[in-house]
Amino acid sequence: MTDRTGGLLPVSGAWREGDPPGRRRWFRSPRPLALERGGVLPGYRLAYETWGELAADGSNAVLVLHALTGDSHVAGPAQPGHPSPGWWDGLVGPGRALDTGELFVVAPNALGGCQGSTGPASTSPDGLPWGSRFPHLTIRDLVTAEVALADELGIASWALVLGGSMGGMRALEWGVSQPRRVRRLAVLAAPARSGADQIGWTSAQLAAIRADPGFRGGDYYFAPDGDGPHRGLGIARRIAHLTYRSEPELAARFDGDPQPGEDPLSGGRFAVESYLDHHAAKLARRFDANSYLRLAEAMNTHDVGRGRGGVAAALRGVTATTVVAGIDSDRLYPLRQQRELAAALPDSGQPWVLTSEYGHDGFLIETGQVAELVTTLLKTV
Repeated sequence: MTDRTGGLLPVSGAWREGDPPGRRRWFRSPRPLALERGGVLPGYRLAYETWGELAADGSNAVLVLHALTGDSHVAGPAQPGHPSPGWWDGLVGPGRALDTGELFVVAPNALGGCQGSTGPASTSPDGLPWGSRFPHLTIRDLVTAEVALADELGIASWALVLGGSMGGMRALEWGVSQPRRVRRLAVLAAPARSGADQIGWTSAQLAAIRADPGFRGGDYYFAPDGDGPHRGLGIARRIAHLTYRSEPELAARFDGDPQPGEDPLSGGRFAVESYLDHHAAKLARRFDANSYLRLAEAMNTHDVGRGRGGVAAALRGVTATTVVAGIDSDRLYPLRQQRELAAALPDSGQPWVLTSEYGHDGFLIETGQVAELVTTLLKTV
């Protein structure tokens, strides 16, 4: 399969051994990881990046957690090993909200991801890609791996843990499962548990990937470029991207207009179709279909109350100074869910509302508002 320029799409956009490492560092666990859904991952590693210097007492460490298709490259330009600029570049650096002159910022690529951490595209103990054999993960498994990373780095507690969307789920799980290790907590555009609407949208995306003949049941890594599960992954991305943005924004940008130079009445595309095609091809060049499945499934099973007496009981154990933030135009994780989360957290108060036309993606785009939130939270004792 080719993109609109005629170039072959890679069978997987995963980072592979031998690719430029970029700014990545690696933590290799000396122990196997017992998984919540059963089974054991015999060994794993996490790719991560850091900015700033860790204080002698470890008190200045900040953990930044990415969303579904994010990675460890929070800040910095696109470069060999990092095909995209930092996804929160305006937030991290000297003089910014996460001031690397004062703070030590850590950003891991999630377990199950595809940008340097152990995931389905990684080599299993038998020397072959894990592929379909890679175990199912939960948000709790991802956090368990991140706890081991913190231990390795000598960080007994985080000055701040923050993230949005899937990163917000992980941040919240940190606050619930590791209360003594989180002093401040920022949960952006995420709920206490995934609901029917989010699970339904995600299920459609997963079905699209699995229905692609190029998916080959998850074992496609030896297929030639152009013959991977790009159609299914592309459909999944199109569905997801529509939930990430708001209807008013799409209407203002595209309305029902044709793509310039194309006529929908003669087989051409509408402008919004071209936009979605672009994002589908872009994701195929930097992500892996199996990782999309495993991480999206983890998001579907997100529930901080599971096995803990319910959501309210679980959240009562959070001791961090917490800010919950929602986006007024988010149709994927609507503000109602952040209000419910904030109300159940001790002393959280009302959610911080990000005003944005961009929908769910507002937590990535409205950097100034996020910076204000972070700066305010870091000033709290």
